Amino acid sequence: MTLASVVEKVLGEDLPVGVEAYDGSHAGPPDATTRIVIRNPEALRRAVTAPGELGLVRAYVAGDLDLEGSIWDLLALRDRFPNVRLSREVVGDLVRALGGWHRVRPVPPPPEEVVLRGRRHSKARDAAAISHHYDVSNSFYRAVLGPSWTYSCAVFHEPNQSLEDAQANKYELICQKLGLRPGMRLLDVGCGWGGMVMHAAQHHGVRAIGVTISKQQAEMAEKRVAEAGLARSVEIRLQDYRDVHDGPFDAISSIGMFEHVGEARLIEYFTTLRSLVAPHGRVLNHAISRPQDQRARLPRRSFIQRYVFPDGELHEVGKVVTQVQSAGFEVRHAESLREHYALTLRRWVDNLEANWDDAVAEAGEGRARVWRLYMAGSAVNFEANRNQVHQVLGVATPESGDARMPLRPRYDPII
Repeated sequence: MTLASVVEKVLGEDLPVGVEAYDGSHAGPPDATTRIVIRNPEALRRAVTAPGELGLVRAYVAGDLDLEGSIWDLLALRDRFPNVRLSREVVGDLVRALGGWHRVRPVPPPPEEVVLRGRRHSKARDAAAISHHYDVSNSFYRAVLGPSWTYSCAVFHEPNQSLEDAQANKYELICQKLGLRPGMRLLDVGCGWGGMVMHAAQHHGVRAIGVTISKQQAEMAEKRVAEAGLARSVEIRLQDYRDVHDGPFDAISSIGMFEHVGEARLIEYFTTLRSLVAPHGRVLNHAISRPQDQRARLPRRSFIQRYVFPDGELHEVGKVVTQVQSAGFEVRHAESLREHYALTLRRWVDNLEANWDDAVAEAGEGRARVWRLYMAGSAVNFEANRNQVHQVLGVATPESGDARMPLRPRYDPII
């Protein structure tokens, strides 16, 4: 049995993409513009010794299994292979192609794979998880994210709007929800490269503090703040949110950081934010979430856990609302931006592919492959409602009940 025929056994004989293997076999349309390429026996060894998603991902990241053409065409095959698990029959076929079990040996995983040690969601382990994902290369992220330096879901007024305008829309939407006015103190938890604090200072006259535990993010954010002439109104700190003690703040934003908190620490997280915000202050939590029927914690041998977001956890929005209110906030607004994140991710994939050589030079081909696969896969998951993203607005409403909220707020982030 040829290797191409094994792929047909897994994905079906009516393949819309081509298959090319090192044994000289081919499958699929001969004129296909997208091809799956099995480059060497190491791809088979990885698939056999780590059956399922992890082995196939290792083969792709290492370059033993390759994709030529459109990654979107490859992801369109997902429904043919939903569980990403090889049957015993297919594993047997691969072993025979290798020449028998005596030719099967474990292959070291690519260096981009990580397994964290220590107590889950301790400060030290959280710092290691953040460093793995964010301390890659500021130049790499600039190639992917574009001039906005913003690594979270944008807000599009129409699908063809530029990514930079859509990211500005997102910041303005959050500023409006927080009711920012000149002279207010804003804390941005997980400030990334400084986009939110800079926007809030420039457009709303606030005094802003941004905290991150990524060293490279903090360094670049400080540089961007200085270059924008905002050093007197914006402070960037290399600091864990649990170590912030100089409240109260009039408003707190948290954009794309919540996924790193962990289910066991949700009430601690929101209670900490509640202790830092002034009476009537508002807190906006912007985070990826999951449908109700999914687990918060991904399997430890999954692609996302080993290569992308180690220790990352997603929470159902209803549980988030409950935890926000349990910490002493009144929830006043919740909004889904699911389709917007799909559009955002597709733009990031376009940026990565357009700047592929620069990205590889900065972070290595393995890392570029990881980001290409995770961003494209995430876009498809948001489109299919397998992933969601929500903004939840909480207010520190006092006992009097006066939340100082408009009767019917309209959030229209047009800049």
